[in-house]
Amino acid sequence: MYDIIIVGAGVIGCAVARELSKYNARILVIEKNEDVCAGTSKANSAIVHSGYDAKNGTLKARFNVEGNRMMEAVCRELDVPFKRIGSLTVCTDADRIGELDHLRERGERNGVEGLRVLSREELLEIEPNIGDEVVAALSAPTAGIVCPFKLTIAYAENAAVNGAEFLFDTKVKNIFSENGIWHIVTDNEEYTAAAVVNAAGVYSDVFNNMVSEHKLHITPRRGDYILLDRAAEGHVKHTVFQLPTAYGKGVLVTPTVHGNTIIGPSAIDIDDRESTATPAEGIDSVIARSALSVKNLPTRQVITSFAGLRAHGDRHDFVLGEADDAENFFNCAAIESPGLSAAPAIGVYIAGLIREK
Repeated sequence: MYDIIIVGAGVIGCAVARELSKYNARILVIEKNEDVCAGTSKANSAIVHSGYDAKNGTLKARFNVEGNRMMEAVCRELDVPFKRIGSLTVCTDADRIGELDHLRERGERNGVEGLRVLSREELLEIEPNIGDEVVAALSAPTAGIVCPFKLTIAYAENAAVNGAEFLFDTKVKNIFSENGIWHIVTDNEEYTAAAVVNAAGVYSDVFNNMVSEHKLHITPRRGDYILLDRAAEGHVKHTVFQLPTAYGKGVLVTPTVHGNTIIGPSAIDIDDRESTATPAEGIDSVIARSALSVKNLPTRQVITSFAGLRAHGDRHDFVLGEADDAENFFNCAAIESPGLSAAPAIGVYIAGLIREK
């Protein structure tokens, strides 16, 4: 029997495992794929958001800002590439400049530091390839970029060195509680634990709904990306967002910590929780929309395209903590953007809740 079983070895599950492994506990991480970082964590924008976009008072706002502040130290401890390059959220319509001020005010209430609205002239001094129709932008100097693969792997390695066990190629089929003990039934065998952490990404609603009357619903939201060769390095120096819509921060253009440039994502709600194909229309849309914020992108230097699935929850916020009607079952559900940014803070928070119990 284990003290804690974590379902899901993405960046959230591995962050929780690392924090829990600081204590004297038997920990098992179960992952249906062949390795850590095989789902959403491997196919995202690799952005550490500043935290201006999340609505005030939400878990997204709280853990984004906390995670951003923690990220540099965590990456230094784990030897993971991280750069605080700052972000620019551009506006292409003079009638919408006021929305930049609203975002700045929201961000300041969330605790984000250094936010400032820049004129087109100021933008051109720092980003000469900014789109011709851009009239202003919100500057967020605390934003950064990270390697999501290395971060997830480093979390897992640190947890494993501290004694946490990892079980791959193992699908969880059922979860139930009996006499205060949690039973996790997999396609291999059954495991038991005193506590369960549900960090299963686009499947987190499935496992919550097995044990709780408070049902969740996750919609897989596909995001298509393209990656440019390192020859395009320097075309942009900051992460360049577009003014947010209901589907997120639009198509971004950003450097990566490895010297490439990434463009994306699209935002397409689908039913298939495993569908990560990259249809031509999705890639074409990403390229066309990116031109609104950054001009002359060398799209002939595309070296690959890929897609990731975001776990979009109907509540439009993270679901974190112990389920009200399922004692010692802890959710890390509906973790979409800014989940990567929030991961260090979520790991500490969930581990703290379990430690207190």
